[in-house]
Amino acid sequence: MKRIDCLKAIYPRLDDCAVVTIMGAVAAELYSLGHRANFFYLEHAMGLASSIGLGIALCQPNRKVVVIDGDGSVLMNLGGLTTMARSRPKNLVHVIFDNETLLSVGGGAPGGYKWFTTATSTGTDLAAIAKAAGYPRAQLVRELQDFEEAALDAINGDELNCIVAKVEAEMPKSFLMDVHMLENRFEFPRWLQTKGGMN
Repeated sequence: MKRIDCLKAIYPRLDDCAVVTIMGAVAAELYSLGHRANFFYLEHAMGLASSIGLGIALCQPNRKVVVIDGDGSVLMNLGGLTTMARSRPKNLVHVIFDNETLLSVGGGAPGGYKWFTTATSTGTDLAAIAKAAGYPRAQLVRELQDFEEAALDAINGDELNCIVAKVEAEMPKSFLMDVHMLENRFEFPRWLQTKGGMN
């Protein structure tokens, strides 16, 4: 299963959601599908997408928040899962793309550093950890149809939900993003306050 295919499957449903992505490949691939003002690409803050998403979800409980994360980032901030579970915002969906490598820093790239693997490559189950931390729903998916069904169900649902998607360790076609970090930094909160409205 490819991460870009998963993103394409849910992209149309992200119109009204506050979307926070982690750095690197995830951000670049979402951007390649078409930037929107409600997308916040959390560059240079590995591990903290879930924390930012949690803050938004708690401040705007009537807005759906989708955090798009990676296995390496989640493993850097495992405590974030317990904080999320303790707060249990009903409007937050936590999508974790697990490619078992630190892809954006060279793991799995052609000619790259094959030893840049994460703990999920040797058996760590992030869905099981999320469930044990207290997420009311957490599941692991390996097929695109299962991912699409689980993710759309979570976005349409009314409880904290975690979907861990096993994806190939494949680099995006390009890391080019024309939206400057500073521009994104101001555009996104403006959307939260005005254009996006309060659902």
